[in-house]
Amino acid sequence: MTMNVRGVRVPSFLYGTAWKEARTEGLVHDALDAGFRGIDTANQRKHYDEASVGRAVQAKLREGFLRREDLFLQTKFTFRDGQDDRLPYDPAAAIGDQVRQSFASSLEHFDVPTLDSLILHGPSQRDGLGAEDHEAWRAMEGILHDGRVKLLGASNVTAQQVTELVALSTVPIAFIQNRCYADRQWDRAVRALCDEHGIIYQGFSLLTANKHVLAKPSVIAIAERHGKTPSQVVFRFAQQVGMLPLTGTSDPVHMQQDLDLGGLELDAEELSTIDRGGR
Repeated sequence: MTMNVRGVRVPSFLYGTAWKEARTEGLVHDALDAGFRGIDTANQRKHYDEASVGRAVQAKLREGFLRREDLFLQTKFTFRDGQDDRLPYDPAAAIGDQVRQSFASSLEHFDVPTLDSLILHGPSQRDGLGAEDHEAWRAMEGILHDGRVKLLGASNVTAQQVTELVALSTVPIAFIQNRCYADRQWDRAVRALCDEHGIIYQGFSLLTANKHVLAKPSVIAIAERHGKTPSQVVFRFAQQVGMLPLTGTSDPVHMQQDLDLGGLELDAEELSTIDRGGR
């Protein structure tokens, strides 16, 4: 399944590539073989190996397994505080130049002229947006206006930061990507702002941040009733309430299961149960 986001085809499920190190290239191969057509990464060597993600994508394109237009490719710009010493830009450069250098490096990693989405990988400060965030966002808008990326977004943001970003931006914001906790009402305040402003909410750590929910008897019962796993039920819940979920599984069987949500439709009571964290 895909959705149309401002003229861009976006899959209803993304494969996340963080924290995979030497396994990255092989796991991206596995994910593409399983049927994933959306890949999320970042030019942040501390937690991602974007070059290996790019090599896996290049290999699939070269062998004709995929066409570029079949893929949704998303990267991120990460400020210096979120990086280690393996930087994709000159740390002495102005923030706008760092954004442009990081994005040029991402294009080289994928060996493509354009990417589909560029995400600000967390603001420069905990509360609100600072001058560096403004400069980074303006540089991202410049990349979009140059035609080298199609959609923009931000991750790891609060509701207040979303409000400020909407006011700042001169282009429609396509995505907000956050870690999503059931104990925080599945990030309800941020999701409500996304709904208000026509922004797609990308939810990550839906399983790892909510292991206790997967173990709830009520959630297990829902899964058994549908002949699915609790993980599948949580992912389908996310989709039905309007999220674009990410998975970072390294298990090829789970990759297949994550994509096998066709025909799974949770009713209002089941959605409410999961919304309450299985209580």
